[in-house]
Amino acid sequence: MMAAPADRARDALQAIPPDLPRDEWVKVGMAAQAAGLDFDAFNDWSAGAGNYNERDARDTWRSIKSGGGVGAGTLFRVAAENGWRIREGKPLRCLQQAPRTAAEPPRSPSPGTSPAEVWARCKPATAAHPYIVAKRAAGVPLDGLRVVPDGDPLHIQAQSMAGALVVPVLRPSGELATVQCIAPPETAARMKAKGLNDKPNLPGATLQDGYFTVGELVPGGVAHVCEGIGTAWACWQATGHCAVVCFGWGRVARVAADLRRGDASARLVLVPDVGKEEAAERIAREVGAAVAYMPEGEAQNFDANDLAQRDGYDVLADVLQAAREPALPPLPLSVAFADELPDTFTPPDELVEGVLTAGDGSVLYGDSNSGKTFFVIDMAAAVARGAQWMGRNTEPGLVVYLAAESPASVRGRLQAYQKHHGVRVPNFAIVQSPIDLFDGNADTEAVIAVVRQLESQRGQKVRLIVGDTLARLSAGANENAGQDMGLVVRRFDRIRSACNAHFLLVHHSGKAAANGARGWSGIRAAVDTEIEVTDSAQGRCAEITKQRDLSTKGERIGFRLDTVMLGSTKWGAAATSCVVVAADAPDKPQGKRVSEVGGAVLEYLRTQPAGKKKREVVEHFQPLYDKSAVYRELKKLVNAGQVLECIGIVTAVCEVRNGAK
Repeated sequence: MMAAPADRARDALQAIPPDLPRDEWVKVGMAAQAAGLDFDAFNDWSAGAGNYNERDARDTWRSIKSGGGVGAGTLFRVAAENGWRIREGKPLRCLQQAPRTAAEPPRSPSPGTSPAEVWARCKPATAAHPYIVAKRAAGVPLDGLRVVPDGDPLHIQAQSMAGALVVPVLRPSGELATVQCIAPPETAARMKAKGLNDKPNLPGATLQDGYFTVGELVPGGVAHVCEGIGTAWACWQATGHCAVVCFGWGRVARVAADLRRGDASARLVLVPDVGKEEAAERIAREVGAAVAYMPEGEAQNFDANDLAQRDGYDVLADVLQAAREPALPPLPLSVAFADELPDTFTPPDELVEGVLTAGDGSVLYGDSNSGKTFFVIDMAAAVARGAQWMGRNTEPGLVVYLAAESPASVRGRLQAYQKHHGVRVPNFAIVQSPIDLFDGNADTEAVIAVVRQLESQRGQKVRLIVGDTLARLSAGANENAGQDMGLVVRRFDRIRSACNAHFLLVHHSGKAAANGARGWSGIRAAVDTEIEVTDSAQGRCAEITKQRDLSTKGERIGFRLDTVMLGSTKWGAAATSCVVVAADAPDKPQGKRVSEVGGAVLEYLRTQPAGKKKREVVEHFQPLYDKSAVYRELKKLVNAGQVLECIGIVTAVCEVRNGAK
């Protein structure tokens, strides 16, 4: 049967010595690629060279461009120059030739060049062979080795192999795949002088599936995985354990994988030359093997045989005994195993007892004028003071308040807080510059830098960062688009994690109160705590509507706003602000929550302290809402006590708020 083109090309490649001058080696690679071979075939062939480097081979292969002027015919020509002939019936020819119209009679392999024929006529090896003597390998098992007899016609790379030590390359099944011929000293010197490989494989055969063992592979035992037979002999002599010859470093990974598949319990020890330790560690991690490291400071390519000859087999035995499995690289993500968790439970670290957890994120939202900013400032001031808040403990620390919406308003409210409580609030920093967490990372990094500098100046840890409001912190973003708000959330998380501080976002309710906070629902999913602030005829309330790690979901914190006189305006009018005072939480409303239309109507009326005629309210919402829907929701709000109606004028039920929001 005719060999497939790829098989013929692979056979031809293996017949060429890989120890070529670099320009010729690259040309063979170009020809191999033109013949349809892949990188693995090129790499396996290149691994037989003494100066083999896998990274160089890969980079060279990637740099080869099609149409570079070197075709598949070059591969077969160079192979023929090194004694290769077609083995399965086709005459040697370039793959680019047009198919012949007449069938040609098959040809037999060249006499005496098949692995079985070469092996059959070789004689048993003895300890007197020059290569065995040079490696000081007296006493190693020789029953698996042979020698090419004097006068034998075998030539490889145009060099006589008479006197070469023959090492069989055996598949895991025991079948002979090919043989390696280690040229005798004089022949080896001539070959090296010509840039040829002095340990060639038989032309047309492949090393791909085989290896050779020195000693016996014992199930569950130790197997040293070596590049060449000299290293394998040294390992066997030092330990008595089996050593496996891979015939080139490029084959170590494949052979080690084969050995591991054959015996899951074996202790595989890779024995790399100096300079190949990093590659050995990668292989060891993949197959579960140890690596034996040569002493530090040795020259490139120094190997186990060199060590044994210089320092003795007892020193090599210590090196092999000290072989260790390479440390696994750190995982790219933080991982904890359940069975390694301590028996003692560590509760969440709370910043504000039952409300905020340290280092996490939260969002507090509510309608305009609901008192949400007063509520947040009151809580943040308690953290800055280390004081109790609403009967709850707080963890003291620096507070950084990003007053993106109205710095002057925040300053005034803190002045009212200090006057009302008769204290000066320490460690409460108001950032008055605009902050943009949507357009680029500049402000994100600026916030982190400010936090670190304040910590250094004050000698205290920032525990709480407040962003007021999310709308101002994400100006230009589409609040309903995950693509936009996802960027904001990532920068929110970046600040929170880099500063190891709780980050609370102040946000607005949506038009439909039943749907919670305004905008993209992913914001709620991203935070650990969500708090809704509401204002009704029964009173103001902050309800914990989400709590990831604490059991306080559903708790309601009641409060009211008391007016504080701060001074007079330039016109002589009273200048006031408000402070939060604890109060009983109103009962949770029963039945359905306010609809989108009802929420929009209620929010609009709260901005109209003098009230509006119902007709004017309906006209305000045209054409956004159907007029019958607006009338219907107005009636529901009146019945619920959230809107007052008198002679056709409707007014939202609320307190005088002095700008509360």
